[in-house]
Parts: sequence; C-alpha cells; structure tokens
Amino acid sequence: MKDTNKLIIANWKMNPQTKKEAEVIFNKISIIVKSQKRVEVVVCPPHPFLFIKDKIKNIKLHLGGQDVFFEKEGSYTGEVSTSMLKNFGVEYIIVGHSERRAQGDSNQTINKKILATIKASINPIFCIGEQKRDNNGFYLSFIKEQIHSGLYGVTKSQMGKIVIAYEPVWAIGSNAIREATPVEFMEMKIFIKKIIADMYDIKIANDIRIIYGGSVNPLNASSFLKEGEADGLLVGRDSLNSKKFGSIISLAATL
Repeated sequence: MKDTNKLIIANWKMNPQTKKEAEVIFNKISIIVKSQKRVEVVVCPPHPFLFIKDKIKNIKLHLGGQDVFFEKEGSYTGEVSTSMLKNFGVEYIIVGHSERRAQGDSNQTINKKILATIKASINPIFCIGEQKRDNNGFYLSFIKEQIHSGLYGVTKSQMGKIVIAYEPVWAIGSNAIREATPVEFMEMKIFIKKIIADMYDIKIANDIRIIYGGSVNPLNASSFLKEGEADGLLVGRDSLNSKKFGSIISLAATL
C-alpha cells in the first residue's frame, strides 16, 4: 500500500562548511519535525557530517546519503559503499542526481548504484529529468530511457523501496530557463506512472512515490504538493535554512 505521508528530503549538497553549522541546522530541523505528523523528513548531509544523527535521538527524522558507489569494498579512492552509509544509519540514498550525471554518471552506472542500494536494504531516491524540452516531445523518450535503464534488473518486490524524484534540469539553479509549473509536473508524473505500469503493473505504478525537485522553496512548495499532487519534495538550497525548510515541512504535514 502506498505511503500517504508526504516525503520531504533535504539535499545539503556541499554545505555547510563546518561541523558546528551542520549540527545547528540538523538540531533545528529535528525540533520542527518532532511536532509534525503525517510527513516523513529525510536529511542528506555531506558524508563527513553523517555522524550528527547520533547526536540527536529523534526517530522521526531520517538520514540520507547524497551518493554511493556500487562496489562493496576495494581500491576505489574517494568512493563510499552502501555498508559504510548503513553503518551510520542511512535509510535513503540519492542516486542519479543531475549534478552527479553532469559529472559523468551514466544510466548504467546509476542502475548499478540502485541495485547495490536495494541489496543493502536502503531506499534509493532515483533522480530523473531532462536537460531541455522540445516542441516535438523528444524529451519524453529521454525520460523513458532513464527509467528503463535505471530500473533494469529491479524486481516487482523491490519496487516498493524506490522513490522517483523528477528534477527538470532546465528549471534548476542560476542557469534556469524558467520555473517548472505544477501542471508540467503532474503531466510528467502521469507519464512516469504509465512507464512503470508497462514495466511492472498498475498497482506498482499507483504505489510508487514520485516527488518533485527543482529549486523548491516555501513559495512554490504548496502548488507542487497540492496542484501537482507531488508525493513529496526534494529541497536543495532552502533545506539549509531551517526556517524556510521548516515552513515546507509544516505545509506538507497539513496535506
């Protein structure tokens, strides 16, 4: 059965710069989460700051990793394994983020990471999204290929662990062409579910959580959750601001 609680994920990226700052932000978010129901919150800090979860005993706040390598161990300088992340209490891992794809992660690499994450009993946050849109709809084939390749070898029983995050690259950051609209997200959500239904079945398509990530902030969060019917949000920059992130959490908790 599909989890009806909204899933709000904080992706801190390569921020903040000190252990003390990380602890302060995490503590403030933890206090906000304690008073909220019907919302699931995941914080994905940089790997050096994963220790902060042990400092704050709050079972309602989940810990996530920003990336992972697909091998168990070995001579892979700079990489982090699923077992290392799990040892820190990580329950979710972002896989295939547009910034990782820009650094060279292929669909095949992302598939290996997803399979490794599932094998470790961790939930993959599978990111997909097109660089640009065209009037002919070729970007839809691009999205379809990302999904087919990323989920290759994932069984029906394993699909319950998958979260799909749609992040249109053209709507993200300082180089954004424009903001995406809730209607555009809704259309993409329907398209993604159609692909999943064709790959697996309608029940799995209905149950899978599809969240939105694309310069999410307190001003647009409501429209994506309500009008776009997003199952949650992947928040970047504003997740480092406890006040802004807290308002997004509070909003999601009321839906």
